[in-house]
Amino acid sequence: MPRDIASIQYGTQSDYKHLYFSDANAALKVPITLQAGYGKLESGQAMAKNVSALTTGNKDMYVPYNLTVFDGTETSPGRAYLVADSGTVAYVYVTMDDSYKFSVGDDLIINSSGETVENLGAITAIDRTTEQHRAKITATASVGNDMTTAETAYVCVEAGADNSNNYSDCAGILEKSVDTGTGSTAEGAIATMVVSNAVLYLGMCSGIDAASETDISATEYGNFLLIK
Repeated sequence: MPRDIASIQYGTQSDYKHLYFSDANAALKVPITLQAGYGKLESGQAMAKNVSALTTGNKDMYVPYNLTVFDGTETSPGRAYLVADSGTVAYVYVTMDDSYKFSVGDDLIINSSGETVENLGAITAIDRTTEQHRAKITATASVGNDMTTAETAYVCVEAGADNSNNYSDCAGILEKSVDTGTGSTAEGAIATMVVSNAVLYLGMCSGIDAASETDISATEYGNFLLIK
């Protein structure tokens, strides 16, 4: 997008990523619909499936996989970081833009580096009008242990079977870069996801860890990621 004042924007084109080492035509891949609000997701991003119980939310759409271990320095676009400590109530506060990663009916997961992950059940309300600088997301259940911003507390949609993997199970690797949008104008995206029979360049993959590799039967082999 052009600027209204003379200036130079430094940077490189980030779309030119060669994901495949093996023949891309031999890979098994499936079409997916990505949930809105997660911004631009690069090719190679590990993905997870929204498994919320209710169909009134975004059940069966795809979101970025959440890393199992975190300290706040890594990139994990599936998260919406809290802007205030949660306390032990049934609501949390996130940035206005991040609130559009969720819909009423999505199951809400809350986690922090100092506490055990919790499933708060379905979102019952998202208040984006009371305050201008943050949104209030209300869920079915109250938070059991105070999740603090000092411990990098975040919320995300339920995209995994249980708490053994922080309610986020990797389903595959995003094949192409797409923009799901941010904030109130976010619309989601359509893409394809690699699920098996592929050798990818490990350095071109993002948001993966040991747990995600186990989920998709993948193995690191030097500079490559082998997906059986």
